Amino acid sequence: MKKTVLGKSIIAAALLGISASAFADVNIGVTLSLTGPAASLGIPEKNTVTLLPATIGGQKVNYIILDDESDTTKAVKNTKKLISEDKVDLIIGSSITPASLAMVDSVAEGQTPMISLAASSKIVEPVDAKRRWVFKTTQNDIMMSLAVLDSMVKNGVKSVAFIGFADAYGEGWYAEFSKAAAQKGVKLVANERYVRNDTSVTGQVLKIVASKPDAVLIAASGTPAVLPQKTLKERGYTGKIYQTHGVANGDFLRVGGKDVEGTLLPAGPVLVAGQLPNDHPLRKSALEYVSKYEAAFGKGSVSTFGGHAWDAGLVMQNAVAAALKKAQPGSQAFRNALRDSIEGTKDLAGAHAVFNMTPTDHVGQDQRARVIVKIENGAWKYQP
Repeated sequence: MKKTVLGKSIIAAALLGISASAFADVNIGVTLSLTGPAASLGIPEKNTVTLLPATIGGQKVNYIILDDESDTTKAVKNTKKLISEDKVDLIIGSSITPASLAMVDSVAEGQTPMISLAASSKIVEPVDAKRRWVFKTTQNDIMMSLAVLDSMVKNGVKSVAFIGFADAYGEGWYAEFSKAAAQKGVKLVANERYVRNDTSVTGQVLKIVASKPDAVLIAASGTPAVLPQKTLKERGYTGKIYQTHGVANGDFLRVGGKDVEGTLLPAGPVLVAGQLPNDHPLRKSALEYVSKYEAAFGKGSVSTFGGHAWDAGLVMQNAVAAALKKAQPGSQAFRNALRDSIEGTKDLAGAHAVFNMTPTDHVGQDQRARVIVKIENGAWKYQP
């Protein structure tokens, strides 16, 4: 009976001049770290996905959101389910680098485009047979490393100690930061690691303090990034402390409290959108996101992580609108068209960046995508 009714509906639609493609939904799969150590990243990302449009080009859009629990194995399991069972046209996620890296093989095998919300350039570089399906909206580590080092040089820093996650995030940051530090003439005097769910880093911090650095860079994300900084304060360290853009949310401020006062970090412009100069190229588009997010979730609730999801949504919307002119959602031809359209993104202003992607650049950002921010009185302060 259902088949008969559907057939009659399609015939009726054709007589009315309505395309049969109007009956196909666009399905977007989303896997985020909604629980576990990276939950402070995943929750604002999920909140942002709820603000994305329910229709694009007249087609209904379904968002299938799964929790990967900040775990690489679960992220891969979610990805395979979204592709094989839910037949999604595109995947957004995951929140963190290790999970996103683990997902690459699955999206390549399933020939389904993916927009990661994680940081490491290794997620999208080099653009080979697998990574041709993968894009991301988060700033590359090298861009943010250079921002940190420019600030260090400006502040007279001659030596720096490094402590980061013992995973792809920490390793990626160290690889880029160490190369850039050598170029800028800043000496690395210590290199330590810790696990995201560690409860103590006293041993690592004692080694750092003994190296007497002018500054310390903590390459971690979310609330687990507070632990080294708190321990440094407890051990009497008085030099400058830098964090990465992986801590740019309210939970870090809340958990860190007075221990994170004075911290410097690179961030996307959205974090301080209202403080940007009127002629900043991202002020308008960043404030648009801030306005919509705060209207839904409360004043002061915006984080850069949600901004990455917003930008992924903007890229997705543009690509879907273009792909709908070429193929039917749910088909491989549609997924191919989505991939090609994302790769052709041009001059798209978002919360964090003006995106210009190419066949060899699946990030598409320039220096407009970064600012330096200082934590003052429990709030983010733009540093011109």
